[in-house]
This record gives sequence, structure tokens and C-alpha cells, in this order.
Amino acid sequence: MSDSATTRDTRRALPLPEVRVGTVVAPLVVGVASLGLWQVAVTGLEIDPYIVPAPSAIWDQLVAARESIVSGMVVTGRNALIGMLLGAVVGILGAVLASASKVADQMAVPVVAALSVVPIVALAPVLYTMFGAAVDTGRIIIAALAVCIPVYLNTLRGLRQVSSVHRELMAAYAATPTQVARTVTLPTATPYVFTGLRVASSLAVISALIAEYFGGPVGGLGKSITTAASSSNYALAWAYVVGSIVLGLSFYVATLLVELWASRHTPTS
Repeated sequence: MSDSATTRDTRRALPLPEVRVGTVVAPLVVGVASLGLWQVAVTGLEIDPYIVPAPSAIWDQLVAARESIVSGMVVTGRNALIGMLLGAVVGILGAVLASASKVADQMAVPVVAALSVVPIVALAPVLYTMFGAAVDTGRIIIAALAVCIPVYLNTLRGLRQVSSVHRELMAAYAATPTQVARTVTLPTATPYVFTGLRVASSLAVISALIAEYFGGPVGGLGKSITTAASSSNYALAWAYVVGSIVLGLSFYVATLLVELWASRHTPTS
């Protein structure tokens, strides 16, 4: 029995109450307790709102500005999603090319190393000068660059995990390139691809948010956070931060669900 099958059988054997406590109840208890301590500390120590507002004040702003927060999530989420899709496509195609050609692999090393250390805070103003701050092109490019690197590196690593013995065996069977990709390459590389995508899903949202700090749509979450903070409405700024957290978690969960679906439909080697 394979390791994946053993894992699935083990999960099915776990009692349902134990699964709920480990995955749902325990995190909720920790979260509620943390919010309670936060509220007591802010109230009891009389901490100023510009340092950290109380959770109750943040909740009030969440309710009052829920339409604006949801609208900001849509604006920022759209840029992050487009950038994530573009970056993922470029990263996967680049990894496939690098795995197939040693020359392409060696040429890509300095480019990937340079892109991985480019600070977003320095790149955003440059792209806004090139494309203009009124359009989303610069913000999408920034999100795509943040996504491309982890997807490329993880995909390339997955493609290199294919054993030479398996390749030689498929060659002995006179398998076509499509058959080799379907039965050997894809099952081996898919987990690595989705590991990169899960990491990149959060980076896409973070990059889109940071890019908005330097000039972006008025309704974006990043711009809304800076606007609320500059007007000393710190509880509202934190409410937009909560919206950003929800957006990032949504991207991560969506990527995880796609991974689970793909793992069930990918043939095992």
C-alpha cells in the first residue's frame, strides 16, 4: 500500500470528535482566548488606539464599513488573482523549459536569483512611472513576480525528482512523451507545484497590498489602510487589515482545495 493510501486510511480511522477538536475547536478556543486577553489588556492598561485598538472597536468598524471592506477585497483580490495566474503560468513553463534544457537552466539561474531579491517597495514606483498609477498593470506585474519565483523553484524541483530508472523503464516500453508525462512526470511533480502555489497564494495578496501603498485604486485594501491610518482612524485601519487577512486565507484555502481535487484526479505512478 502506498504512503498516500495509508494516510487516507489513517484519517478515516480517526474518531470524528478527535478530528473536530484538533482541527476546529482547538484553534477557535485559542483565537477567542487571544482576543479576550487583547481586549482586557487594552482596556485595563488604557493603551492608546494609535498603538493598538481594542478588538471591540475593530469589530464596530468592521460592521460599519463592511461594504467598503468587501469592495476593497474585490479590488485587491482581482489584482492578486490575475498576478497569481500569470506568475504561475510563467513559473511552470519556465521550470519545464529549464528541466528539458541544461542551457536554459543555467541561463535562468542569475535571472531567478535577481528577481527573488528585488524589493517590492522599490519596484512599485518604477512600474507606476512606466505604466501609470491609475491602471492596475504595475500591481499585477508585482504580484506575478512574487508568485513566479516560488512556483518556478518548486516545479523545477518536482520535475527533477523523477527517477532516471523510471524514465529508462518507460523508454524500454517505448512509451510516448505524453504517456511518460501522464504516468511518471505529472504524479511526481504535482505535489511540488502545489507547494509552490500555496506559498505563492499568500505572496500574491501581500504583494498586491504593498503595491497599493505607493499609489493604487482608492477602493483597494492597501490604499484604504493608509488612508484610514493617516486620518487617525486606527480601528478602521485594523478593520481593513482584518479584511486583508480574510482575503489571504481565502486564496490559501482555494489553492488547497484545488490541490486536493488535483491529487484525486492525478494518476499515481
